Amino acid sequence: MSGQITFAEEPSLSRRRKQTKRERFLAEMDAVVPWARLVALIEPHYPKGGSGRKPMPLERMLRIHFLQQWFGYSDPGMEEALYEVPLLRQFVGIDLGRDFVPDETTILKFRRLLERHALAQAIFAEVQSVLQEKGLLLQEGKTVDATLIHAPSSTKNRDRKRDPEMSPPRHASESFSAIKL
Repeated sequence: MSGQITFAEEPSLSRRRKQTKRERFLAEMDAVVPWARLVALIEPHYPKGGSGRKPMPLERMLRIHFLQQWFGYSDPGMEEALYEVPLLRQFVGIDLGRDFVPDETTILKFRRLLERHALAQAIFAEVQSVLQEKGLLLQEGKTVDATLIHAPSSTKNRDRKRDPEMSPPRHASESFSAIKL
């Protein structure tokens, strides 16, 4: 593996390009979701900012919330995905050269704001009605988020039997135990 990347790694400069399912899905949702109406619904409850740091743009946080719902990201997982996946940053409107990626606490606080004011149900009801008007159906998928944890090589339960959910993957020369979440 060479240490230097080529310009082809920059998506806008690549000649060989296939649009992925995720790209098609996000482009469709970007066009279909009534972002302005949803922002207007949340805006009265969203912090305006005072003398401290300005809050994240409301539409950006809303788009992050939708990504979490669509792809099953946890708050820390969403923060990491925004750093790692250019497509998600593009959908949310983050340019790493100019913008900050919201941390997991900011993402959590936004979700709690929606829950506290019962806005999450209103938002998704609005989106579902728009999708139905256009003859679209949004189905829930499942993304498995597995975490490797350091554990002793023998993981037996009280009955002295191995847990069927555990499997012993190896990473380099280290042993781990993995569990499906």
